[in-house]
Amino acid sequence: MDAAMSRATSGAVDPPLIPLPEHIAELLSDVGSPLRLVAHLRAVHDVGYQLVAWLEKHRPSLIFDREAVLFGAATHDVGKAVHLGELSGPGSAHEEAGQALLLGRGVNPEHARFAATHASWTRQDAGLEDLLVSLADKVWKNKRVPDLEDLIVARLSEATGRATWEEFIALDEILSHIGERADERLAFQASFPIHS
Repeated sequence: MDAAMSRATSGAVDPPLIPLPEHIAELLSDVGSPLRLVAHLRAVHDVGYQLVAWLEKHRPSLIFDREAVLFGAATHDVGKAVHLGELSGPGSAHEEAGQALLLGRGVNPEHARFAATHASWTRQDAGLEDLLVSLADKVWKNKRVPDLEDLIVARLSEATGRATWEEFIALDEILSHIGERADERLAFQASFPIHS
């Protein structure tokens, strides 16, 4: 792995971002992911990690697949390695391509699904893990999506028995905190080229 890829996946940066797991860094390198994409995935993974850590600390009785959320956050846009135009422009072709790419590399279908589902959180069968990956993909740049947040609040309220307004306030607080470093995460991503 060259120095630029190493910096994108695990280098010391400001703001501090947790490194991508080594197996994911290797996967992204193997599929030829552009450095900008790798930086984006690291930023979203870091936010996913913050969300998971918050849930584990403040909602310890909540049952969800932590590893699935973290894998989904770290790989959700992997299909953009195939559809490079979607790195800097709109498009959804990367979603199915990403899932196919991951499945073709032996990734568990339960984890590969996030590449295809991260933008379709309104589906009836979207689980909490899907919603959390979608949320991480929005809030990393401080984009707040009320309908998505409402779905998560409803799931939290149902699982914990706490009032909806209490869950709303708690979620809003952590998302506001995460959003405070959005400009720095955006700058980190922008410091890498779109084309390697």
